[in-house]
Amino acid sequence: MSDKPVIGFLGLGHMGLPMAINLHRAGYQLKGFDVVPAAVQAAQDAGIETVGSGAEAAVDVDIVLTMFPSGQHVLDAYAQYLLKSAKPNTLFLECSTIDVAQARQAAELAVAAGHRSADAPVSGGVVGAEAGTLTFMLGAQGEDLEEITAVLEHMGKRIVHCGGYGAGQAAKVCNNMLLGISMIGAAEAFVLGERLGLEHQALYDVISSASGQCWAVTTNCPVPGPVPTSPANRDYQPGFAAALMAKDLGLAASALEHTTTDAQLGSLAAALYRKFSDEGNAGTDFSGIINAIRDGSL
Repeated sequence: MSDKPVIGFLGLGHMGLPMAINLHRAGYQLKGFDVVPAAVQAAQDAGIETVGSGAEAAVDVDIVLTMFPSGQHVLDAYAQYLLKSAKPNTLFLECSTIDVAQARQAAELAVAAGHRSADAPVSGGVVGAEAGTLTFMLGAQGEDLEEITAVLEHMGKRIVHCGGYGAGQAAKVCNNMLLGISMIGAAEAFVLGERLGLEHQALYDVISSASGQCWAVTTNCPVPGPVPTSPANRDYQPGFAAALMAKDLGLAASALEHTTTDAQLGSLAAALYRKFSDEGNAGTDFSGIINAIRDGSL
């Protein structure tokens, strides 16, 4: 019998399923659930045990891990069935990307119900989830770090303890605000380069080894060619979808307002990605914004 904790895993979508598969391969017993039948079937096809409801996924487990679309989904699930279904002192590990205030509220609900809590949003996209190379930004109490790290290390290559409740979400929102800004900047640079007669490869060779170097160029380059694995080479199939970037930048905009932070580029990036997503590009990789910049539709 395994001495590993039993995990109730809720949210078996594009990110959640490969994360769950990596835990399953590492020998963890999972009780998986998703509201989408196809996601449940995909988990079963991967050999993961599934249950018939979210409440059942929280019964007699040591850890409840959630990967939900929004903070309201998390709060509703906690309040309606998860907290009351779990045994005392269950660790609630929230891996969705949600509002910082909602993450802290979820932690307060869990602790008040006699449980433990941590937020651990991820960075690395579907490719990172499949490869087990995600970065986790962890907001947790120090006494839980060893237990949490032992689980997360099977899904990611880097785990950064950022502080207490909500600190992981705070780090994630700051990181993705910068990512959105830098991708827009990279796209604008390549479009300008085109109009100045530069070949993509020549401009990439300069930026990738000069002061403009950034992940948006060296890993997720918005033009086809220089980085063969970037979504630009497969007609901007995500990757990290524009709708998700718009969501994350919306969380950043909310945090900027809440903290009265004057961050004009963050606010502008949020507006641009919301427009890009709403105008039929929600399922496009976020680097596809270069096409809207190129044709002037932003």
